[in-house]
Amino acid sequence: MNLAKRVAGGVGEDEAVPLADELAAAGVGVGTPLAVVIVPGKGLALAWEQEGRTIEDPYPAKVVRDVAALNPRWTWWSARETATALIAAQVRPRTCWDLAAVGRLAHGIRRGDPGAIWAAGHGLPEPPVVGPRLDLLDLDTDGTGPVRPDGQLSREWLAGAWSSTLPAALTWARLALGVQCTQEALLRELPDPRTAPRQLPLALLTARAESAAALLAVELEHDGLPVDRAVAARLLDRLIGPRPADAAAAAEQRRQRDAAVLQHFPGPPIDLRHPLQVRGLLARIGLDLPDTRSWRLEPHAGTSPGVAALLAWRKAERLATTYGWGWLDRHVSADGRLRGAWGAADAAAGRMTAQAGLHNLPGELRPAIIAAPGWVFVRADLGQVEPRVLAAVSGDLGLARAAQEDDLYAPVAAQLRCDRPTAKIAVLAAMYGQTSGAAGAALRDMDRAYPSAMAYLRAAEAAGMAGTDLRTYGGRLLRLTASPALPEPEEDATHQRASPTHGRFARNAVVQGAAAELFKAWAVTVRDGIGTGGGEVVLCLHDELLLHVPRDGAEQAAALLRDALAATADWWAAGSRVRFVAEVSTADSWADTH
Repeated sequence: MNLAKRVAGGVGEDEAVPLADELAAAGVGVGTPLAVVIVPGKGLALAWEQEGRTIEDPYPAKVVRDVAALNPRWTWWSARETATALIAAQVRPRTCWDLAAVGRLAHGIRRGDPGAIWAAGHGLPEPPVVGPRLDLLDLDTDGTGPVRPDGQLSREWLAGAWSSTLPAALTWARLALGVQCTQEALLRELPDPRTAPRQLPLALLTARAESAAALLAVELEHDGLPVDRAVAARLLDRLIGPRPADAAAAAEQRRQRDAAVLQHFPGPPIDLRHPLQVRGLLARIGLDLPDTRSWRLEPHAGTSPGVAALLAWRKAERLATTYGWGWLDRHVSADGRLRGAWGAADAAAGRMTAQAGLHNLPGELRPAIIAAPGWVFVRADLGQVEPRVLAAVSGDLGLARAAQEDDLYAPVAAQLRCDRPTAKIAVLAAMYGQTSGAAGAALRDMDRAYPSAMAYLRAAEAAGMAGTDLRTYGGRLLRLTASPALPEPEEDATHQRASPTHGRFARNAVVQGAAAELFKAWAVTVRDGIGTGGGEVVLCLHDELLLHVPRDGAEQAAALLRDALAATADWWAAGSRVRFVAEVSTADSWADTH
C-alpha cells in the first residue's frame, strides 16, 4: 500500500510526503514496535502492525533519523547488526526490542542468531548454526520462502538471502515483528513476583531493559573508555620495563623477570609458568603446598623473600602478557579510547561482560583512565546490592527492614548476635551455599532471623539439585537441565545423577541474576537521561557505572545516578520496602573516584 496516499489533506500523488509523516499517519508513534532491517548499499525495510515499507536509499542515515523522531520501539533480530548501523547513522534510539536479548530472557537460549531465536519462539528444537557459506546439503529446495515445511527458518535465508532484495528484507522484518509479538505474549503471561504489581508485568519491563542493555553494549563498544596513552605508557614502563624493540628484547625482559625470583631458590632454574614446577621450587625452601594459588602463598610472603618475589612476579607477568605494550597497541586506538567487545548477558545469570581487559583492568593501570579536558568521571557503585536484592526477591520482611539502613550488615549483626564482619560472612555464605566455616554459628541463626530469605535460597538449590529449570525474579529462564555454563554432575553413592554444583549455582544465580537485571535496568535508565546533558556511559562494571560528563554537568550527573536508581527500584521492587543505595564520587581519573 502507498502510505503517501493515506495522508489526509489532499496531498497529490506527485507531492512528496516526509516519511515520518507517512508512518505517523499509518499509526507509528511513541512505543510502537517497529521492525527494521537494514540492507547495506540498498536501503531498509520497516514493518509494524499490518503495514510495511521499503526505502531504497544506499545511505539511509537521514531516513533513519527522521523515523527516530517518532520514538518507536525499534525491533531487530540483534543489536550487534542493526544498532551498529543506526549508531553509524548517528541515531541513538531511546527504546528498542532486541529479539536475541529477549530470547535469552524468555527462553533461556544461549545463541543469539535468528535461527535459534525463531526456533525458541515457536517451540522447535534449536537448529544447527548456519555459516555464511552453504554447501549443496544445506540448500533448501522446497522453494517455499523463508520458513521451511518443518517450521524452521530456511538455511538460505539464515545465510543471508534476506538481504538479496528490499522486498526480501521486508519479509525478514515481518518475521521479526511476529517473533516480538510471541515473546511479549509469553512474558505477559508470567506471574508477577512483586508484592505490589504495577500495570505492566515485571517480565515485560525486564525485557525492555534487557533490550536497551543490548543497545548500550553496542554503544559502549563503539564509544570506548577514555585512556591517556602517554600516562598508560609511563605506567607500563615503570611496571614491566620499556617497550621492547623486538622479540629478542622482549625475551630478555622476560628472562630478567624470572631471574628476580629464581635467585631466591637454590638449584637449577624452572619454568615459573608451570604450576607443578613451581610447587617443586617451593619445596626447595621447605614449603610443601597442595597448590600454588596466590591466596595460599600470601601468608608466607612476610617470612619468605622468595615467595614475596614470586607473588610480585605474577603481578608483573600478568601485566606484561595481558595488559602490556601489545594490549596498548591492539585495544587503545589513536583517539585515546579503549575498545573491546561487550555482551549484554553472560551464559550464566545474565551479567554484562566485556573483553580487551575492560572488566579486569588492574588497579595499577587505572590512573591512565583520564577524562577528556573539561570533562570528569562520575562513578556510582551499588552498595551491598546482592543482600538487598535477596530481601526484595524473597519477600523477607526482616531482611527488608535491615535494607532500609545505609549499612545493611549492622542490623543483621544485631539480629544474629554477632559482630558486623561475621554477619557479612554469614549473609554471603547463605547466598553462595556455604554451610560451615568461620560464620557457621551466625549462618545457622539466619534461619531464625530471616526464614523467608533462607527458604527462597533452599528452594532454588533444590531445583538445581533436581535439574529443574528456574526463572529469576525478572523472568530470566535458567536452564538447569542441560546448561553449558555448568559442569557435569557427579555420580553419588546410589548412582543417581546428583548435582551439588548445580544446586550451589542455582542458589546464587537467582540472586546474582536478579541483581544483574536490576543493575541493567538502572544503567539504561541512566543512559536515557544522560544524553540530554551531553554525557556518556563509558563503563558498566558488575555493580558499578562510570559516566563521562562535562565538568559543569557533574552535579547533574550525580543526581541522575541517584534519581535513576530510586525510580528503577520503585517499579522493580514495588511493595518490597527494600532500599537500594549507591556511593557516588567525581574525579578526573577513574582511579581517583574510588
